[in-house]
Amino acid sequence: MSDRRRFVKFSLLSGAAVLAGKNLFAKTDKGDRKYDVVKDQPIVISTWDFGKVANAAAWTVLKKGGRAVDAVEEGVKVPEADPKNQSVGLGGRPDRDGRVTLDACIMDENYKCGSVAALEHVVHAISVARLVMEKTPHVMLVGDGATQFALENGFKKENLLTPKSEEEWKEWLKTSKYEPKKNIENMMPGGKDNHDTIGMVAMDKNGNMGGACTTSGMAYKMHGRVGDSPIIGAGLYVDNEIGAATSTGVGEEVIRIVGSHLVVELMRQGLEPEDACKRAVERIIARNPEKAKEVQVGFLALNKNGAYGAYALQKGFSYAVKNGNVEDVFFAKYFYDDGK
Repeated sequence: MSDRRRFVKFSLLSGAAVLAGKNLFAKTDKGDRKYDVVKDQPIVISTWDFGKVANAAAWTVLKKGGRAVDAVEEGVKVPEADPKNQSVGLGGRPDRDGRVTLDACIMDENYKCGSVAALEHVVHAISVARLVMEKTPHVMLVGDGATQFALENGFKKENLLTPKSEEEWKEWLKTSKYEPKKNIENMMPGGKDNHDTIGMVAMDKNGNMGGACTTSGMAYKMHGRVGDSPIIGAGLYVDNEIGAATSTGVGEEVIRIVGSHLVVELMRQGLEPEDACKRAVERIIARNPEKAKEVQVGFLALNKNGAYGAYALQKGFSYAVKNGNVEDVFFAKYFYDDGK
């Protein structure tokens, strides 16, 4: 590497550090470790600890030699159907008008993709997104159009607002304070989380990749708000030559840097998955360091060699991994330590 290239590289990293007011050394929760992954072996990774159960469902497809795109759809349908998971699908927390609206997207190894946003009354938004991909000339359907498309194609109309989520929404109405916080465990009064997303990417036995992302979005958002989850390139991106990435957290910040596509492009330049995720986080910090201290964003990536990694703005982002050697949940490295 020439002296000039060294200087440019150092300057870019140092600039992000100066803007953030600290150095770029990462911190890791105890117990985090990396595993070697056998090449060409099926693998699935997903965001958050509930991804472990979702990965198990995806693995039923992968272990039989199925496609990665089929596996990720099957996997994320698990949290979508779980009313106890109040951030995805059935039981998702509503918007400020009391309406549960879902966002989802899916992408396969051939760059085909489908997406729905502000979908109502249908549990499995990911399967509607897949149908958009396979049965229409479009990539995204939204709102009433997405719901109409789903019902016309045989999806069952259901009330997604469970008694628990409705009770919490009515309690929220007393103050109507909308304030996403950085620590996932303290995002809502009473220690409840405001927002989670399940993003999942996988590689099958043929080395082909697929990804899915689904959410009910920010609790008590404005009606019609759409985050990064259904946006190809923001919440999810799959490039079968390079790898795949997904994101979680405050979607507006991910959209501003087209985060998942950025992570994949950084892997194309030769970065390992964790390093690519870290660089995307640094991009968010460099853009607005003060705002970055107050929100959480995490990226998760998988490359064509089966290597995986994650990185987040704040402590607390976990991710699940399943392959022939590993079935566990890990904490990602992170930049800020309690906002410092």
